Amino acid sequence: MNEVGNFNITNTSKPVSSNITVVFSPSLNTQLYYYVIYKDNKIVTTSAPLTQNTLINFTETGIYRIKIKAHLVTGLDQEITSGYYIIDKEKPEITVKNENLEINENPLETIKDNVTAKDNYDGDMTSLIKYNIDTLDLKTDKEQKLTYTVIDRAGNEATKEINIKINQPNNALFLLQGTFIIIMLIISIIIVKFQKAFKLEKRIEPYTLKKINNKDLSISEKLINQYQNLLDKITKNFDKSEIAKKYSKKLEKYSPVTKLHKNGEEIFAGKFITATIFVIIALIIQGLKLKLLASYEILLIFTFGFFVLDILYFIKYKIFRWKIESDFIAAITIMNNAFKSGRSIIQAIDIVSHELKGKVGEEFERMSLELLYGLGIDVVFKRFAKRINLEEASYLTASLTILNKTGGDIIKVFDTIERNMFDKRKLRLELSSLTSGSRIVVTVLLGMPFFFVLVINVINPEYFIPFFTTTVGIILLIFMIIYYIIFVVVVRKIMKVVI
Repeated sequence: MNEVGNFNITNTSKPVSSNITVVFSPSLNTQLYYYVIYKDNKIVTTSAPLTQNTLINFTETGIYRIKIKAHLVTGLDQEITSGYYIIDKEKPEITVKNENLEINENPLETIKDNVTAKDNYDGDMTSLIKYNIDTLDLKTDKEQKLTYTVIDRAGNEATKEINIKINQPNNALFLLQGTFIIIMLIISIIIVKFQKAFKLEKRIEPYTLKKINNKDLSISEKLINQYQNLLDKITKNFDKSEIAKKYSKKLEKYSPVTKLHKNGEEIFAGKFITATIFVIIALIIQGLKLKLLASYEILLIFTFGFFVLDILYFIKYKIFRWKIESDFIAAITIMNNAFKSGRSIIQAIDIVSHELKGKVGEEFERMSLELLYGLGIDVVFKRFAKRINLEEASYLTASLTILNKTGGDIIKVFDTIERNMFDKRKLRLELSSLTSGSRIVVTVLLGMPFFFVLVINVINPEYFIPFFTTTVGIILLIFMIIYYIIFVVVVRKIMKVVI
């Protein structure tokens, strides 16, 4: 015992849900004393001066503490303070996301993720929630009762009852999914075999006679014919639309890099077909999951599928143009060397047609044939420049036309052309190297909105629904699209450098 006195209960080690009675017994050295009661660190009671044992009762939820101020027989004043007395009579709070829960798969995880619990003293108690899973029949689809239970450290128990229904697996659906997977595997194997057969046909085609009867066509050729017929049907409707015609002209430049499409209109039609195929595949996949696609999801998938061919042909076209430019420089070098060795223009063109392969080699072979048929050099090169659509080719055509009419040193002219083309290629490479960082940043900035839309849609498929179902959402969506288009146009104008 200290000089002031002692408490029969110094403190509580954990919260309790019952009343607490604390007895303070003064010592013989205490002449008189009074106590102060703190609840949640605030003074709630101050007693009158006392001399005998005192009973102090705590009955309400809270954190209590007692301070004793005593006057000793020695004439001194002294204080002692008790520990903390924690009373918790409040039950934990259970929150459920869905009180009528339908479970399609992973019952335990679904039941666990449907509930959270917190307590005024113990905080988050979600991990301590128990549920009567053992009493449930997981093999029936009848509605059942599920009870969540959680008990805090003070012994307060909270329960929450919900209705659950466990949807049993549909054997027919599993059979349909299995059949679909098998069919897709068979189609994949057939496509691989057709691709190999198609490549073999291409290899032996120069050594075989052309087929006359359509019945003798291979399956790959029949599929291509069907696709061409579908393209023809779609392109017939483009004659009525000026917008479709203008857009088709922009796609015309991709014609040399596509084997399935002959012109811009067919590429435009192919974009619609590709987008439709993407939507059909997405609908089939969602149908196998017994789910439906939202209207905005169909729009996003259709838009993505519509621009797939643009991305593919843009990459192929860039590679194609780079190859043409490289081959054209090589052609100029070969012609220049031919002139230095005393050959004529016709002989130089013939040498290039034999030395080079690919598009440029084919064009020079065509030029050689046109010269043999009696066309003039000016006409042949003008037609060549128009077909190849290359700035350097137009420059070469103009130079040869002047030389043909006025005469001059063709070797010096070709030396100048060759040097200028090499300098231009070097400048482009240096410019590409210097602006690579900026182009990467711009590409990332342009792609980030689509990336975040995709990620958020995967995490929460319903997040963007208000953009398509409410007036305010539609207005905001239109403004965002307009702002993004303006941003793309401005950035492209800033980043565009013409050499």
